[in-house]
Amino acid sequence: MLTSNISLVLAVGVILAILIIVQITLALRHDHTIAAAPKFETLASLDARIGEKRATLLDLENDLRLRREALANLADMQAELEQTTRKRDDLLSEWATLGYKRAEVREVREEIEAAVIERQSALAELSQAQAELEEIKDRIESAERLIRGMDDLKRQFDELSRKVEDQRGVLSDLDDAKRKLDEFKSRAAELESEIARSQGSLDAALSDLAEVDARVHAQREALATLETTRSDLQAQIADARARHQQLIETLETEARDLAQKRDERAAQEARLASLQALVEAERSKAGQSTGSLTAAEDPLRDLRTVPPVLQVMKAAKDYVPGDEAAAIKGVADRMRDSGLTYHPRVLRAFHTAMKVNETTQMAVLAGISGTGKSQLPRVYAAGMGIGFLQVPVQPRWDSPQDLMGFYNYIEQRFRPTDMARALWHLDGANNEQSPFRDQMMLVLLDEMNLARVEYYFSDFLSRLESRPPRDRVSNRSARKDAEIELEIPVREGEAAPRIFPGYNLLFAGTMNEDESTQSLSDKVVDRANVLRFAAPAQIHRAAAANANLPEVGKLSWHRWQGWVRSPDTLRNDSQVGEKLDQIVKLMKEFGRPIGHRLGRSILAYVANYPQVEGARPIVDALCDQIEMRLLPKLRGIDVDGADVTFGNLRKLVDDLKDDDLSAAINSSVDAGRQRGQFVWQGVTR
Repeated sequence: MLTSNISLVLAVGVILAILIIVQITLALRHDHTIAAAPKFETLASLDARIGEKRATLLDLENDLRLRREALANLADMQAELEQTTRKRDDLLSEWATLGYKRAEVREVREEIEAAVIERQSALAELSQAQAELEEIKDRIESAERLIRGMDDLKRQFDELSRKVEDQRGVLSDLDDAKRKLDEFKSRAAELESEIARSQGSLDAALSDLAEVDARVHAQREALATLETTRSDLQAQIADARARHQQLIETLETEARDLAQKRDERAAQEARLASLQALVEAERSKAGQSTGSLTAAEDPLRDLRTVPPVLQVMKAAKDYVPGDEAAAIKGVADRMRDSGLTYHPRVLRAFHTAMKVNETTQMAVLAGISGTGKSQLPRVYAAGMGIGFLQVPVQPRWDSPQDLMGFYNYIEQRFRPTDMARALWHLDGANNEQSPFRDQMMLVLLDEMNLARVEYYFSDFLSRLESRPPRDRVSNRSARKDAEIELEIPVREGEAAPRIFPGYNLLFAGTMNEDESTQSLSDKVVDRANVLRFAAPAQIHRAAAANANLPEVGKLSWHRWQGWVRSPDTLRNDSQVGEKLDQIVKLMKEFGRPIGHRLGRSILAYVANYPQVEGARPIVDALCDQIEMRLLPKLRGIDVDGADVTFGNLRKLVDDLKDDDLSAAINSSVDAGRQRGQFVWQGVTR
């Protein structure tokens, strides 16, 4: 700014100097012309000269006016120049004053850059450490399970050892009793001898008595003494015989007890031997023993048994619906004939949730008891021609073995569940000869939150999430992380049997919300479409069920795959992209941001929503995902603090024209104001 002002002043000065030089030159020429002119001129020439002078005067006046204006501008510029000069001096002074601050800023910038580099390095190390931590956690969990099993076996072993020691004490007592029995037998023999001697003495006395009978009168006193002695001997004999009989009965009872205890000891020793074999097998499994395992029979014999659900499917006829819409109509007709009433949106939502099992691994039906959560999957499977297996979850479940079964080390065979048997036969990747590889099955974990889902289903859910895309299932290395390795001891160099849970398996779960159940973790919620069954506005009378329901058929997985569409089909859909951006923004404002996995799951759901009569595919699908994937994640949010964001959410739903969902959001928000936190209560349709 200062430099440009100086240049302007210099330019104005140069222009004024040029004008002055031109004026002086014109004046000199004029004087020279006058001096060279003749002394007497004509009137016409004088008039001409006067006119020229007047024109020259006007020009001079104009020049003078311009010069005055230039001088005025020059004065203003000079004042501005002085002011600018003062500002420049102040700025230079301030610049010199702030020099040390610039140095500090440079140092801070360098420290920030170093900290950013260090943070990036730390984040990379943290990511690697987290991955290692997850792996270590998995190993620790496996080790803890083994340790718990070893501890249980050790406690049983210690208990049996104590019992054996007790039995050894009993055996010692029995040995003492045996010695006493021998002593009693010896004493009895002595008593028998004494009795025999007494009997002999008695006989001799009787003989003497007979001989001296004639002298009875003379020897009455001697006879009385003998009678007394005889009575005493007879009492002693009777007493000895009673003691002998009691001793024999006591010895017989002790002998029977001894025999029973010997039998119990033999049984306990056999149990101890089996438990020792079990402990040895566990140690061998944990790498503490390298002995080879042998089995008297095929350990997978029970796993290869066809479960009842597949036997029913094997006997069923092929079901070939006209198209997807016809199949959904068939399910709706079967529900009506079964006396069940579900809103068409609920049926379409559950059907779509089953179709997107590549991006969303299961569907969860939540709500109070008695709202038809278990009947929906059952009747859907029957109407669609899909095998149905209901797995009642038990409160004591705490490991994946409760789902798949376990290896019995005493019997040396694997004891599978019906679910494990079904997965084995439906696994077309590892069991190519199976006649069921093109069939489908829906597994329902009934009341899945009676036990902690993370304990028995988390590992299985991770396997489902790790499945490769459908077109890469045949690649063994691609599906390795998704396969379930059965915990069966094998010989060195052999691989344990593996089961791949393919996309022909559909998973659903029901959960009652009461004080006896566990809440679902974020891991399960993020990988599931949660259909919440709200309390009904009024109780409907159930329609009478039709006794003549159509026969259940079987739908091929190949035909089912023809209904599944890729999320990439919506890549250029501006409406879906705009609404998805709004959803992402809203979830950030709520403090519950969503990632790429959830975003792709939403797109997959929208792409696979059925094209049926009465449906608005894109609009209904987006509203379903707000209901099933987003609102459950808002649990615990302060309603008053997020009032504006909830208003934006209602506006988005109003734009999609879903009045039922909008009313349900309002109801949940109002209830949240009373309790202080938001809890999604579901939609009543």
